[in-house]
Amino acid sequence: MLWMPVKGDHVGFHNGWVIAEEVLADLSDAFGWGPGVVVSAGPRGALGQMWRVETGAARYALKEIFAEPPSEATIAVELAFTRRATEAGVRLPGSHPDRTGRHLHTAPGGQWFRLYDWVDLRPIDLTAPTTPAQLGELFARLHRCAPNSRLEPAGQPPDRWYDRAPATSQWAEVSAASTVWAARLADRLATLPDLAAVVAPVDPDALVLCHRDLHPDNVLAGPAGAVVVDWDNLGPAEPAREIAQALFDWFSDGDTDGDAMGEMYRTYVLHGGPGRVTEPADFSMLIAVRLNFLRLQTGIAIDPRAKPRDREWAEREIDESLRILPTPRQLADVLELTRSISMNAARN
Repeated sequence: MLWMPVKGDHVGFHNGWVIAEEVLADLSDAFGWGPGVVVSAGPRGALGQMWRVETGAARYALKEIFAEPPSEATIAVELAFTRRATEAGVRLPGSHPDRTGRHLHTAPGGQWFRLYDWVDLRPIDLTAPTTPAQLGELFARLHRCAPNSRLEPAGQPPDRWYDRAPATSQWAEVSAASTVWAARLADRLATLPDLAAVVAPVDPDALVLCHRDLHPDNVLAGPAGAVVVDWDNLGPAEPAREIAQALFDWFSDGDTDGDAMGEMYRTYVLHGGPGRVTEPADFSMLIAVRLNFLRLQTGIAIDPRAKPRDREWAEREIDESLRILPTPRQLADVLELTRSISMNAARN
């Protein structure tokens, strides 16, 4: 995504989002920007808002973090892994510490920020015939350089967000709400038992450090090729589960593109990607993440205490989540495809 600046006087605006003057002054001091800083808004995600910072000839990407920020231990693991990924040929923006050496800065008002290199980015062209193979090779590079990791970067057991779907009872409140998406949600809830049935706990011996959020908003086209951004969800995952999720993240927007999925997975295997999608449980991460995210956003959308801007964002995410939630038939078709490719690779 090419984030174009909208110049203002020390303040960033974007659909009601503002960086206050006193916060910007603190950031300028913390990072040594000096006077004449211009801030403009970039895209928003589930966990943060991006800002473009211009100070003299330098440009940076500033991330404002909404949820609980990463610990120092988590950031240290991220920096170590991104160095490995860079050495393996993966492009990504560098992270900058503040003047005290910390890569997480807390502003006086309690907001959390991280600073990165600015890179002019745009969406990857999904219609280009070379895109599936390029993505397959990228995922193979990431998985080949990933160290074993039985724990989250801060030392906790693996996050169950990735291998446990919401219980049926957790949908009762949102499914009873009077909303514009209630009927669509009810239709999808009828398929949840079949979808949730594929979700299984992770195998601790198969876990490696993974990005865990490699959808098209986080792998973008830069001047020299694909760039991976937003490493906030870094943690343990099974490579087979991450590549299985990626096939749907990239080439299933309601309907699946079997040819593109096949080329992406085939190239991943050819370039030494260690994951093999051969059983229904390999879709555990895909289904658990999609359902957990949908349940989270539906809860925000009906919460009268939520800020209007957060409810509006949740409504948009619900619409997309319902559209792209896989069906049991789609899972079966993609599994047949990946099994065939895996078996051919094993024979050769």
